[in-house]
Amino acid sequence: MRPAGPRSGLFRGTVQSIRDVLSHRELLGLLVRREIKARYKDSILGFFWSLARPLALLAVYWLAIGKFLGAERSIPEFAIYIFTGLTAWQLFADIVLTGTGSVVANSGLIKKVYVPREVFPLSVVGSSLFNFGIQLGILVLFTAIRGQFPTGERWLYFLLGFTVLVTFATALALILSAVNVYLRDVQYLVEIVLMLAFWMSPIVYSWSQITSQVESTVVQNIYASNPMTQVIFAFQRAFWVAGDGQPMPDYLGVRLLITLGFSIVLLWIGQRVFARLQSNFAQEL
Repeated sequence: MRPAGPRSGLFRGTVQSIRDVLSHRELLGLLVRREIKARYKDSILGFFWSLARPLALLAVYWLAIGKFLGAERSIPEFAIYIFTGLTAWQLFADIVLTGTGSVVANSGLIKKVYVPREVFPLSVVGSSLFNFGIQLGILVLFTAIRGQFPTGERWLYFLLGFTVLVTFATALALILSAVNVYLRDVQYLVEIVLMLAFWMSPIVYSWSQITSQVESTVVQNIYASNPMTQVIFAFQRAFWVAGDGQPMPDYLGVRLLITLGFSIVLLWIGQRVFARLQSNFAQEL
């Protein structure tokens, strides 16, 4: 018999949970491949569909906001700018939204055998990273075609922003996937919150447009404290070469390091919350 509840001790329990996941790494790999294949099962175009939605959004926002509303007049290389934000946001939304329903979606397996339940939201992270890699490749290729290929320290901003994004999104996925087992309304609430959060992030508008409309430095700092806002700024600093000289929040690197520390703590808390709630998953499902 294997205990399904949390291991005793805040740190010892976390270490034991990590060992459990590592001991089931082959299963985790199988789940990741299953997630990827399930998305494109019986699909003729296959992986193309992982690009269809962001490219469609790019076309709509570029035409409606860039052309019709004139945003591209104040944002150079608007297509690169918006696709950079969409690439980061799509990874975050995929991990959080799909991760929220990951435990419920695997209820049949959970009720039959014991496996570390963390592998289900983690498998979503793996499959989302696969799709992200495809979109990132398109973005990098696009910058090269436009003669705006990022070099040098720009990649440090990307690595830091990417680490913050994955850590923060994984922490949310762990917490929300556990709570969603007991309260199924959570997955619908997450959809609404993500929709609102999209428009609260600097994806289709720039920092200069924010500061011109909001004069309060307190409100500006609160806005810039949003982890995904910082991540998107980091991606823009990396890939939006034409934006050199455009205003961005001060001390972006320092802000990202602080947020990374916060995200790591949140990930640990998320794992402990998940471990505390997972003992009754089979009964609830």
